[in-house]
Amino acid sequence: MTSAQRRQTMINSQLRTVGVIDPAVLAAMAEIPREDFLPPALRGLAYADAALEIAVRRWLLEPMVLALLLQNARVVPGDKILVIGAAGGYTAAVLRHMGASVVAVESDPGLLELARTSGTDVMEAPLVAGHAAAAPYDLILFEGAIETVPAAIAAQLQPHGRVAAVVRDGGIGRASVGPLVTGPGGSSRIGGLPFLEVAAKPLPGFEWPRAFAF
Repeated sequence: MTSAQRRQTMINSQLRTVGVIDPAVLAAMAEIPREDFLPPALRGLAYADAALEIAVRRWLLEPMVLALLLQNARVVPGDKILVIGAAGGYTAAVLRHMGASVVAVESDPGLLELARTSGTDVMEAPLVAGHAAAAPYDLILFEGAIETVPAAIAAQLQPHGRVAAVVRDGGIGRASVGPLVTGPGGSSRIGGLPFLEVAAKPLPGFEWPRAFAF
């Protein structure tokens, strides 16, 4: 089976079956070879319905979860988007295919090298810092599950912008898209109702502050 055939199988069996109908999302994910953005040892699993561990404590979202986040985020050409945890650059490439202007940040040296090998423009920066120089953004998307959005990143969202992420709560992940609601200590959470429960792996650095206990 060719790469193009595998992508079409992914679309038919994983995306359409859960209600992904956005033509731009489907076209981008049908066009872009996901294996090009993975380490060589994982390329045979590029279209598996599973999260992939591409570095220590770093996981790529399943294709289904990414597609649903993008569809619910209502991405339109010209949107200015910040991708946190760009990894090998696949999500950034999908968004650029959809006509968005994308700033993607990554901190892991191996993943930065992978992104550069794939030809994707990814910036080196601490994930929790985002990229304030290009703010504000219409959409901030997290490649990995989070508990909270730090104040430094929340400040980079335009007033009527939205955030797309899998939100962890007690080990359960819920895919969510919506505006930010300020929480304790200046951290924020995504407002609005989640639309999918998934087994989510955390993106390091985006946990709620833990209370000190003796």
